Amino acid sequence: MLFDTVTRFFKGGGEFMFPIAVVLAIGLAIAIERYFVLTATSLRNRSLWNEIAPLLQKGDFRQAAATATNSGSVVGQIMSYGLARVGSGQREDVEKAMEESLMDVVPRLEKRTHYLATFANLATLLGLLGTVMGLINAFAAVSTVNPAEKANLLSASISVAMNCTAFGLMTAVPLLVIHAVLQTKTTELIDSLEMASVKFLNTVAERKPA
Repeated sequence: MLFDTVTRFFKGGGEFMFPIAVVLAIGLAIAIERYFVLTATSLRNRSLWNEIAPLLQKGDFRQAAATATNSGSVVGQIMSYGLARVGSGQREDVEKAMEESLMDVVPRLEKRTHYLATFANLATLLGLLGTVMGLINAFAAVSTVNPAEKANLLSASISVAMNCTAFGLMTAVPLLVIHAVLQTKTTELIDSLEMASVKFLNTVAERKPA
C-alpha cells in the first residue's frame, strides 16, 4: 500500500522528479561517506593520543615519532611533523611545522560536506521549476477543453504539479539537517586536533629529548 502511494506520488510529479531523486541519492551517498570517515578519524585520533601521550610524558620522542608515523591517523600526521622538528630545540619551529600539517589536514576533513547544502538548494529549485512547468502545461491543456470541465481538470493538474515542489522540499530538508550535523562533527574534530597540538607543544616544552 505504501509502495503504491509512493509510486503514484512519484509518477504524478512529472519528469523533474527524476533529477531530484538523483540529487537525493548523491547527497545521501556523500552524507554516509562523510559520517563514517569523520567517525573513524575521530576514533583513530583518540586511540593514538592515548597511546602516544605516555611516551611524550616520558620524553621518548623517538618512539613517539615512530608510533605517530605508523598510525596512519590525522593527529599522527600532525604530530609527526612536530616531532621531526623537536631536535631543533625551538618551540616556534615545532609549532610552525604542526600548523603547516594542520592546514593540509583540515581541507581533507571538510571536503564534499559543503555539497550537501548546494544539493538541498538544487532540489528546492528543481521542485519549483517542475511545478512551474506543470502549471504551464496545465493551463495550456485546459484552454482547449469544455468550460464545464476546466475547473476539475485544472485543480487535478495543479495537484499533480505540486508533487514536484513537495518532493523537492522533502529532499532539501533532510540534506540541510545532515549538512548541519556533519559541519558540527567536522568542527569538533578540528577543535580536538588543535587541542591535541597545544597539549603536544606544552608537553614538548616541559620535556627535552634524551
